[in-house]
Amino acid sequence: MGAENMYEALSNSTWLTGSGPDELAFLFSVLLVAAYYLHMRQRIQQDPHYSIHAVNALARRLWVENVMSTPGKDVMAVQTLRNFIMVGIMMASTTALLIMGTLTLSGQAENIVRSWHILGSYGSHSAALWIFKVICLLADFLVAFFAYVMSMRLATHVVFMLNVPRQGQGAHPGLSPESVAQRLIQAGNMVAIGMRAFLFAVPIVFWLFGPLFLALASVGLVFFLYHLDRNEAADSRSSTPVREDAHEHDLGHALGSF
Repeated sequence: MGAENMYEALSNSTWLTGSGPDELAFLFSVLLVAAYYLHMRQRIQQDPHYSIHAVNALARRLWVENVMSTPGKDVMAVQTLRNFIMVGIMMASTTALLIMGTLTLSGQAENIVRSWHILGSYGSHSAALWIFKVICLLADFLVAFFAYVMSMRLATHVVFMLNVPRQGQGAHPGLSPESVAQRLIQAGNMVAIGMRAFLFAVPIVFWLFGPLFLALASVGLVFFLYHLDRNEAADSRSSTPVREDAHEHDLGHALGSF
């Protein structure tokens, strides 16, 4: 019995210092985030006003229709979209710097892999696992970079489409207010994806310090997302009627914007 207990303790110790805790923490984080988004999708299907993303998409659609149907708002529209594009430029530049920093970090695995785990004794100190964590962080930043670039591309086209004269809006289906609004909604969704990728980077960064920090950061992230995505005014209904077809259309794209 003593030999068996010693063998079991040794096995448990080997598992704790191996890649087991990291795999368990990673699986826990993925399932936790997936469960959160499944919950959000179910709540949105029950109440389209539950998510703030659907409200943002509807606001963009109504704004475009108002600008393209009301003369004299060209300057205001261009200034608004200029500020929107500047946000994408700033965030894309920041993401590029983070990508370069992450690539630099990947070349120092042997030097800092043990020192970064000093706060937690669990998990593997393997350089290969460290590189995998850095690759996950790099992939996350790449998603954010391309999302911001795509938002700038879409918003740049919207700048010209908004100023099309009313008599020319019927020249092509892509120049109609509905199509232009859809492009702006897609640009907004790209910004939302980029911001969400930044938030997802937080647990990955904590993962560099150990699997326990990954699990705790994932719990904190989901708690934060719950308050960030939920529309606090969901229970209050506006007295102004809203077109159901347009709202359902916006909702479908909002669900895909994280």
